[in-house]
Amino acid sequence: MSNELLKNVRKIEIKTRGLSHQIFAGEYHSAFKGKGMAFSEVREYQYGDDVRSMDWNVTARLNAPFIKVFEEERELTVILMVDVSGSRLFGTTRKFKKELVAEIGAVLSFSASINNDKVGALFFSDRVELFIPPKKGRSHLLRIIRELLEFEPKNKGTDIGEALRFLTNALKRRSTVFLLSDLLDLDDRLKPRFEEPLKIAANKHDLAVIRVYDPREQQLPKIGLVRVSDAETGAETWIDTSSVRLRSNYEAWNRNAETAVKQLMMMYRIDNVSIGTHQDYVQELIRLFKRRA
Repeated sequence: MSNELLKNVRKIEIKTRGLSHQIFAGEYHSAFKGKGMAFSEVREYQYGDDVRSMDWNVTARLNAPFIKVFEEERELTVILMVDVSGSRLFGTTRKFKKELVAEIGAVLSFSASINNDKVGALFFSDRVELFIPPKKGRSHLLRIIRELLEFEPKNKGTDIGEALRFLTNALKRRSTVFLLSDLLDLDDRLKPRFEEPLKIAANKHDLAVIRVYDPREQQLPKIGLVRVSDAETGAETWIDTSSVRLRSNYEAWNRNAETAVKQLMMMYRIDNVSIGTHQDYVQELIRLFKRRA
């Protein structure tokens, strides 16, 4: 690992670990439940205890009332599904979408680790680029952060459905899954191409979607003739941003695309949040956690 990468990994670890401890630990614990209640111990009955928890065998043997104590089974398996397609390398404000995803992914990883959950990651473009099976441990978390910062995909396209199908087949047990993507995977009618695999994944796992975007994807500035390129296909063209019609069509396309994705999330009751590169992601994540809790 290069000195520059080490420095960046350490920098993001310090920032996001602090956030996880100070802000997110309690919110995360409340929002993402364990698998149920597990037996912990037997203790003497105290006034106010629920008599339905009475351990009659121990009570009879010791000739004194004892109850069973249960505690929440906390351990979860958390998977970060990270979109590494070409469009992540876009940003016109404080950071690129890639940098925003890296910070959010690191915060989620440390929050899960604080709660003793296993963490894994799946990086995808229009194919599954890398799958890191869920584990515990600091070195494992640092590997995930390193990949969040520096991973270079072989392809630049987007196929969210392919990644969701892989996830559904790879994980046999129910897991908590965070999909981090700009969700720009639509057909010519602005219909999300990943509806069916999303539905299947949401039924099998506890799925939450974090959409990342840049404000310039919603509205073009009026700056005259500009040469633009598609980050995923490489196609280039000139556009006249002085054209009211062009800017209006651009805004309408993005508004309709965003609406189509929101409707899909509502249809399958998937918790989701949209976070821009110009926004404070801390407040948006807290809102997501509070809605779930």
